[in-house]
Amino acid sequence: MGHDAQRAPRQAGSAAPGEDFDHDVEEVIAAVLTASRLLVGISARALGRTAPSLTLPQLRALVVLDGRGPVKLAALAGALGVNPSTAMRMVDRLEAAGSVTRQTNPGNRREVVLTLTEEGRRLVERVLAGRHTEIAEIVARLPAAQRAGLIDSLRALTDAAGEPPVAPWPAPPPEAAAP
Repeated sequence: MGHDAQRAPRQAGSAAPGEDFDHDVEEVIAAVLTASRLLVGISARALGRTAPSLTLPQLRALVVLDGRGPVKLAALAGALGVNPSTAMRMVDRLEAAGSVTRQTNPGNRREVVLTLTEEGRRLVERVLAGRHTEIAEIVARLPAAQRAGLIDSLRALTDAAGEPPVAPWPAPPPEAAAP
């Protein structure tokens, strides 16, 4: 039967005697996969509202360039987990859209350095802002204690994966009090 998608998730504290759900790898995997599905959906919606012709892999390439600055094609391919020819095709499309430029590396004229354009940077900012807004709406529905636990759990997961942290966005300014 393979995956047991019909199984209802267990509630906290509902472990049978002797079961330790803190170490139940399959339950953790199921929870992470569910959260991943949610986050991919949020990213897809933010991308669809901002740049419907851009794909999620292309957005990821732009985000990598935004975070790392100018990089060689091989470094971009490595960061994306794709082969260089796949990265090259992606860069071709992003360059045609005006989001990326290629420049000869002054230190080695055989290498090409990829840079995010201002248009590409603004696109990344708009998509990430849309994603931030939707995630903020979801997180605001959680009680404070669950939010604190979620921070610890997600940091542990991303640390284990070697994913660099994202800095928190500045809090919005407080609303002016009515006179």
